[in-house]
Amino acid sequence: MIRRPVVLAMAGVAIAAALAVAALLISKRAIAPVSPPPPSSFDSQTKLAGARVVALGDCIVCHTAKGGKPFAGGLPLATPFGTIYATNITPDADTGIGNWSLEAFTRAIRNGVSRDGHLLYPAFPYIHFTHMSDSDIAAAYAYLMTREPVKATAPANALIFPLNFRPLLAFWNALFLRPGEQQTEASKDAEWNRGRLLVNGLGHCASCHSPLNVIGGEQPGQAFDGGVVDGWDAPALNTLNAAPKPWTKQQLVTYLRTGRASEHGAAAGPMLPVTRDLATVPAEDVEAIAAYLLSLQKPVASSNAPRAVRASAAPLTAAQQRGATLFAASCAQCHGNASPMQSPGQRPTLAFSTAVNAGTPRNAIQMVLGGIAWHGEDTINYMPAFGDVYSNEQIADLLSYVRATYSQHSAWTDVEATVAKVRKENDAR
Repeated sequence: MIRRPVVLAMAGVAIAAALAVAALLISKRAIAPVSPPPPSSFDSQTKLAGARVVALGDCIVCHTAKGGKPFAGGLPLATPFGTIYATNITPDADTGIGNWSLEAFTRAIRNGVSRDGHLLYPAFPYIHFTHMSDSDIAAAYAYLMTREPVKATAPANALIFPLNFRPLLAFWNALFLRPGEQQTEASKDAEWNRGRLLVNGLGHCASCHSPLNVIGGEQPGQAFDGGVVDGWDAPALNTLNAAPKPWTKQQLVTYLRTGRASEHGAAAGPMLPVTRDLATVPAEDVEAIAAYLLSLQKPVASSNAPRAVRASAAPLTAAQQRGATLFAASCAQCHGNASPMQSPGQRPTLAFSTAVNAGTPRNAIQMVLGGIAWHGEDTINYMPAFGDVYSNEQIADLLSYVRATYSQHSAWTDVEATVAKVRKENDAR
């Protein structure tokens, strides 16, 4: 009879051997480095097109650390498997992509393989970028290669075993990567096809707005059903017609370009910087995105007619009464009915708010905890943070009152516990 320690040792050897074989079979060839191309080698029109592509891809947000230089990397990206640090994509030859050829850059975009042959983690959304056109990839390359070179090395990733073994990503790619430029659908018009390319490719919207499986891949058949990103619920994009006031194309365009829709709410969390990038691209790009998203809507199961005030005759609970007092003290000036700041500030009634009508209180909690920071003269939306002002119980009371007063939906459960959980998650980032 073979003893258990021997069995475990044999299993360990077998696993190590399998990983070694996988490393040999899966290794990719390196592409020779090149001398950093001079900025003058790219024409102005290509660079201008590249600025548009990079903005649509939201590249600066993920590849810029807080307080860091643009595109120099170092931003920590929290995942269920540990922390990945965004890389430097400035044209620095030593720590960035300055010695990458267009061929190497294209391979990274299409296949998730670095210039030296190692596999990239799918926090870089190459499974969506792979659908980009060759001309868009070349334009992005030209734009990035003409940015300021910054010498900056990203910290080492901190991932759990065995996910820190990069060759295993080949198996992940076999499941989720379908490389190649996206083809147009002849039965659809040009705007729809453009929107489809931007949403499924450059914009990589499904990577945030879809549920993920246990290995971090998008759940098959559940694209745009909603997800969780950086502690925020990314709402479903295929039920926009089921909002208390269904989204129109113009409202969606306005929201995506300004961060605010007068009958839905304001962008916050990870979505806010996306809207700032989209504000810099031609309006027809955002109109195409909106047109495509609105074509994905599921049938509405029931009426969602909005109401601005509490319709139920049921009395407020003790917790909701405490919340009403907090609302009057801290929120009514901007969000109360007939508030003097509501009309000039274009603040929608909370009855229309996506966060207030959501299935979970997570986004409402995040808004109360962190608010929306002031960004100087370019500020569109601002909300003070109350995380240091109110306790978990007080925030739970406040949001219970708001939910009962402004939403048609049933009360959230375990709100105080969720507040504590969200605080803990935020502190760990």
